[in-house]
Amino acid sequence: MTVSAPTLDVVAIGNAIVDVLARSDDAFLAQHALTKGGMQLIDAEMAETLYADMAAAREISGGSAANTLAGLAALGKSCGFIGQVCDDQLGKVFAHDIQAMGIRFDTPAMTGEVPTARCLILVTPDAQRTMNTFLGASQFLPEAALDLDLIRSAGILYLEGYLWDPEQPRAAMRAAIEAARGAGRKVAFTLSDNFVIDRHRADFIDLIDSGMIDILFSNEGEIQSLAQIDDFDQAVASIAARVPVLVSTRSEKGAIAVVDGQRYEAPAAPVAQIVDTTGAGDLFAAGFLAAHIDGMAVDDCLRLGAAAAAEVISHWGARPEEDLNLIRAKLFA
Repeated sequence: MTVSAPTLDVVAIGNAIVDVLARSDDAFLAQHALTKGGMQLIDAEMAETLYADMAAAREISGGSAANTLAGLAALGKSCGFIGQVCDDQLGKVFAHDIQAMGIRFDTPAMTGEVPTARCLILVTPDAQRTMNTFLGASQFLPEAALDLDLIRSAGILYLEGYLWDPEQPRAAMRAAIEAARGAGRKVAFTLSDNFVIDRHRADFIDLIDSGMIDILFSNEGEIQSLAQIDDFDQAVASIAARVPVLVSTRSEKGAIAVVDGQRYEAPAAPVAQIVDTTGAGDLFAAGFLAAHIDGMAVDDCLRLGAAAAAEVISHWGARPEEDLNLIRAKLFA
């Protein structure tokens, strides 16, 4: 097989979601029976009720994989995004935001009754974020909407575990993996959340064991859930033996990567004040991948990931606000 040089660095498939962020307190969470720090899926009725009760909010385009692309684009990488919005106001907000960052996004918008996805994020004074996600149009991404040439053109296909839940996007992602693999590209996958792993563990293990995943992103809880082992180091060892690159973040304890059996570690980057932890894992993946694409040492990939994550938790929202290239330059000066 002759492999052509990629023309894009990363193409991602993920939920096209607009984040609606508001300050909250523990009493509000209790009043609405919300689990602090968690993520729950809600229906349209709950989305309307919660939105009506929330304090003044900010709307910022989000979605895990799209957040990662925002970080990659900020670090100078060429990117494309595939995700489903509706032809409505939030759909236009999402498309404008992602295209304004120079990310290619031309998935046709849906028409009809199903609105664009939104995630209602309540941020408490301790910077914990409680996410309530109405998936709306994002869970109806059909295989037919895939631009296979776009997928084949990218060095890395990045997939978001959250989108493995609904049937149509799951089929689309399987087709995307085949297209990327057929073109000799790498596939990166982020596990996203324990509840996703609980429902799709067998699928994820099968993808890993059949050699479909080159780079697996996780956090401490997710890797333990996937391995079904309570000890972090044992869980890492179990999964790392089956995938070329395993990356796992550990909040204030830093992050580790195991590449071809060798383990690397990096501390968390310092943060003056943690304001909102939304997007920390997404931006970590962006920093890691940007350095990986540039052929940097694994330790440096971890350090840039930690620095990007530290930037995003220092302010509201899951998209970088400071110049990540300046942060990178200082980090490796």
